[in-house]
Amino acid sequence: MGIAWFLALSAFIFCIGAGGVITRRNPLVILLCLELMLNAGNLALLSFSRMVGNRDGQVFALIVMVVAACEVVVGLGLIVAMYRRRLPIDVDEVSELRG
Repeated sequence: MGIAWFLALSAFIFCIGAGGVITRRNPLVILLCLELMLNAGNLALLSFSRMVGNRDGQVFALIVMVVAACEVVVGLGLIVAMYRRRLPIDVDEVSELRG
C-alpha cells in the first residue's frame, strides 16, 4: 500500500475528530474527538516514518501517545471535579474555570 492511502485515512479521521470538537458540547465527547485527532496525527507520523525508512516518526508517535494519556487524565479529573461540585457539564455553560 502506498503512503497516500494512509494519509487519506489520517485526514479522514482528523476531520471526524475536528467536526466532533466543533459540534459537540459534552466534555467527554470532546475528549474522545481530541483523541481521534491525535491518533490521526500518529498515523501520519508513522506513515511518513515508514516512507523514509527511519524510526524517528515512531519515537514522535510514542511521545504523542504519552501526551494524549496525560491530557485524558487531566481532562477526566476536571470533569469529575465539575460533577462533584454540581457545576453544569455543558461546555458552553461552564464559567467557573475562567481565570
